[in-house]
Amino acid sequence: MTSRRKLRGLVAATITPMTPDGQINLPVIRQYVDYLVNEQNVKNVFVNGTTGEGLSLSIQERKQLAEEWVCQGKDKLDQVIIHVGALSLLECQELARHAAAVGAGGIAAIAPFFFKPTNNDELVAFLQKVASEAPDVPFYYYHIPALTGVKFRVEELLDGIKERIPTFQGVKFSDTDLLDLAQCVHKDETQQLEFLYGVDEQLLGALAVGADGAVGSTYNYLGRQTNLMLQAFAKPDLALAQKYQFLTGEFLSFVIKLGFGVAQTKAVMTLVSGIPMGPPRLPLVGASEEFIVKAKAKLDSIVWPGGD
Repeated sequence: MTSRRKLRGLVAATITPMTPDGQINLPVIRQYVDYLVNEQNVKNVFVNGTTGEGLSLSIQERKQLAEEWVCQGKDKLDQVIIHVGALSLLECQELARHAAAVGAGGIAAIAPFFFKPTNNDELVAFLQKVASEAPDVPFYYYHIPALTGVKFRVEELLDGIKERIPTFQGVKFSDTDLLDLAQCVHKDETQQLEFLYGVDEQLLGALAVGADGAVGSTYNYLGRQTNLMLQAFAKPDLALAQKYQFLTGEFLSFVIKLGFGVAQTKAVMTLVSGIPMGPPRLPLVGASEEFIVKAKAKLDSIVWPGGD
């Protein structure tokens, strides 16, 4: 595996733009890339994950999206990580080979979640079979137990994993268990791995225990403000960092009470960016007009530090 700069900072969990009739809308991705870089100062993306409805897409659609993001991100984005997880090991391997062939900067995979691994050894064996198909590409485990039901502690998963998966680069840690995250950071004594946090409303807490950065959906439209939070934390100006985190939490708390998921994220991104993200794919249903009106009013009412 070729040497690369350690991934830090924000990674946008990309939305999959769709046409009104539910087909993937590839032509808008060029505009999407430019928006992330120029308006949100976000230069890393995580494609075909939860926010991108990856598990609702066909293998061919996932390949097309991977190709388009790598192509449009060339010389603009720092890292394009492609999620290749699926229920079928053979499909995971096919997607991993494809991601490597098109020049992805990294690949990631969730745990299989219908027939589940019963222990860490079984999970690592599955991940190893996926990662080995892209032997020159950094590999990340995508830990999201609320959706997969696979709830093994990541700290225990790390034991001996580099010997079994030489390309193992780190974890997309989408869980609220900050103790587990902290133990992962503590165990990584040589600081070779990357721990990217995936619960946006708790990012500041994750930074405090050593997270390297974050992968999340809000960085599509609140990336600029979250980057300012990262800068404040690094100074360190904890009081200012808290203000940004509290305001992000205020918005998310408000929309979660209304019912907030991928469909609503697509609506908010369309509102903020002006890029048509389209409807979600069934069984998800589009955001209601009531949600859109209330979410817009809430966003407009927030006064960010510095008057942003």
